[in-house]
Amino acid sequence: MEKPKISKYVFKVTAKENITPHYIRIKLKSDEDIEFDQCTPGANNKIFIPPSGTREVQFSTFDPEKGEWVMPDDAIKPIVRTYTHRAIDPETKEITIDFVNHGDNGPASAWARNAVLDDQLGVAMKIRPTVHVGEADHYLLIADSTAIPVLCCILESLPEDASGRCIVEVATPEDKHPEVQHPGFEVTWLVNPHPEKGSALAETARACAIDPDKKYFAYIAAEYSTVRDLRQYFKEELGWGAKDFYAFSYWKSGTAEDKSAQDRREERG
Repeated sequence: MEKPKISKYVFKVTAKENITPHYIRIKLKSDEDIEFDQCTPGANNKIFIPPSGTREVQFSTFDPEKGEWVMPDDAIKPIVRTYTHRAIDPETKEITIDFVNHGDNGPASAWARNAVLDDQLGVAMKIRPTVHVGEADHYLLIADSTAIPVLCCILESLPEDASGRCIVEVATPEDKHPEVQHPGFEVTWLVNPHPEKGSALAETARACAIDPDKKYFAYIAAEYSTVRDLRQYFKEELGWGAKDFYAFSYWKSGTAEDKSAQDRREERG
């Protein structure tokens, strides 16, 4: 498979709003020539967060004499996390990223909470189209709060006559996201203020009736344990193949993203 091209740019904050009590939407603009028109909303990207006390992004630079890339000093080295493009506007060169607001505990949440106009954020994205779901008669979309952006993008991409069910976990009743909607989908909200202590997502998904005469596709994006449970359920218990579902863990309880990356890769097999 051909290695995807990766574009990396510095963006500046142009707008910020609270979608729900625990969801912050930030629009960002680049003055550079970008190729994000080739990308798909809902796809993952890497964001480069300036460390606390700084507002500018410092990428690595190439030293032609040494023939190698040189990382910035630790004091100004950005923190890298994985996030999702909620929307892309190639004409205005703006992208939209939604952040879960869980206080100042994590670097991405802390940055979003404190971001003001013209603050910088680095973004790197694979320049290629992304297909989120396969063709099906009925869809099961199962997500916690970290995956609401991709869930919304999937729902917006499906035709009006598509049918399915969304099972979504949020922190409070007020966090029921207004953009999780589709005329052919039933939406089940699970309120869980402490997802790090466990989730009912897998149990609820397992209770869904499966019609043997319909072709299904399931999309699962949540915490590591939930994804592991549902991968086993769809693959081993229901006998679904790799083209029948997609499962990806965005985080692992008790472990920072950069520390849990290996475990989450191994879980995918």
